[in-house]
Amino acid sequence: MNYIYFFFFLCIIICTLIITHWAAMRDKTTSQFYTASGHLTGVQNGLAIAGDYISAASFLGITGAIALHGYDGFLYSIGFLASYLFVLFLVAEPVKNLGKYSLGDVICSRFPSDKIRLMMAGGTFFVSLFYMIPQLVASGLLIRLLLGIDYSISVLIIGSLMTVYVILGGMVATSWVQIIKTVLLMSGTFLVSLLVLARFDWQVAELIRQVKLGTPLADQFFVPGNLFHDFLEMFSLQMALILGTAGLPHILIRFFTVKNTVEVRKSVITATWIIGCFYVMTLILGLGTVALVNWKQLVAADPTGNLAAPLLAKVLGGDFLLAFISALAFTTIVAVVTGLVISATIALSHDVYHHIIKKGTATEKQQLRMAKVAAVGIGLVATIFSLGLENINVTFLVSLTFVIAASSILPVIIFTLYWKRFNEAGALAGMFCGFITSIILVSFGPHIMNIESGWIAREALIPLENPGIIAIPAGFIGAVAGTYLSRKKEDAHQFARTFVRAQTGIDTRGRGWWDS
Repeated sequence: MNYIYFFFFLCIIICTLIITHWAAMRDKTTSQFYTASGHLTGVQNGLAIAGDYISAASFLGITGAIALHGYDGFLYSIGFLASYLFVLFLVAEPVKNLGKYSLGDVICSRFPSDKIRLMMAGGTFFVSLFYMIPQLVASGLLIRLLLGIDYSISVLIIGSLMTVYVILGGMVATSWVQIIKTVLLMSGTFLVSLLVLARFDWQVAELIRQVKLGTPLADQFFVPGNLFHDFLEMFSLQMALILGTAGLPHILIRFFTVKNTVEVRKSVITATWIIGCFYVMTLILGLGTVALVNWKQLVAADPTGNLAAPLLAKVLGGDFLLAFISALAFTTIVAVVTGLVISATIALSHDVYHHIIKKGTATEKQQLRMAKVAAVGIGLVATIFSLGLENINVTFLVSLTFVIAASSILPVIIFTLYWKRFNEAGALAGMFCGFITSIILVSFGPHIMNIESGWIAREALIPLENPGIIAIPAGFIGAVAGTYLSRKKEDAHQFARTFVRAQTGIDTRGRGWWDS
């Protein structure tokens, strides 16, 4: 075990546990546990959103993708960043105005039904679980690599930590862990970027020249076509990334942690600037890896490129900087996983237990107790799945998460907010069609079917690695078809009430002037 690495990891764990203890002293109500009572400022929430969104796939994966594939690797960053424009203009403020704790609250403001609430809770749970598993697997592999601790023990440690954060600290602890993660990650990435540029006397032209010499792609490194040979694949990926973010439950529930829509706008704008600056720095890190580490050495260490940032850190600053960057990667995983656990916990305890099982009669004490039980159950399920996936590349689950969010959750949100004819049957059909189509396309696609097997030869039935171009329209078409095929008439009065509240925050229920 390298004790420098161990020291950094221990510092991260101790600091986050201190935050959790502080938060636990404040978590006395469901509002505090679920949404921090809406007391975060827009800037604080923007930092937390960035911390929730920038996953290990972003920090480690995109740096490696740029180092290996050049121009095409940076396209991931474009999709991730552009997604927040969609969130800002169409989704963020209406979600804040209609919801209280969960996405189920948002949809049920127009369609007050147990079926709808159960459907949204199920969508939230599966999206969170599918996103949680690759994060836990990555954390287990990272700790095993750096500290020499067995993979199973590593996963159990991370699974236990994330559960403790949520049980004791709720949204307050989750938010501050994410804020601190964002500050540390941006500071560390900025430091490494400066060190890269300093190695080339701040001459970007010289850095580019060394990149061309350090990669077998040479001049092709800076042109498209190295990763996405098919325009359809690239377009499909961008669809999933841009639209998927607007359907990610753990991102959308963060808008409930501020007090009004002005702070919501500040949240999204702050997060967008932070995420944009971060991806510019990952571009510098990717170029620096090729120029200083060398392409062949990176591929020899890890063909996926996920070790690009740690290898670059070691070249620039030895074991000390490597330990610091690795600790940042660890913090990134912990912050994202904690956000996913809290979103799934709210869905089960608030939507399923309080509204469906207890019919809205559960006391504050009962809801808090159920939330903590749900957090334990979710952490246990995610950990058990992660323990069995040590030797399987689970990155496909990340793309599956975005595809499911864009094809099942997003159509329901958009049509609920903006389509007068939309009805409950359309919501159920849209969610079902999008979810099932996503699962089928991924299950029979290259990510699953092309896995080598010793007893049977399999070939992908659906060649698309990124099936968003099929799954996303299927979700929207299913919602439209379900709406028109249903005999149930839409409630124009209910839509008008929902639309006004979504756009202005004014609740017209019980107001005589509105009913007249």
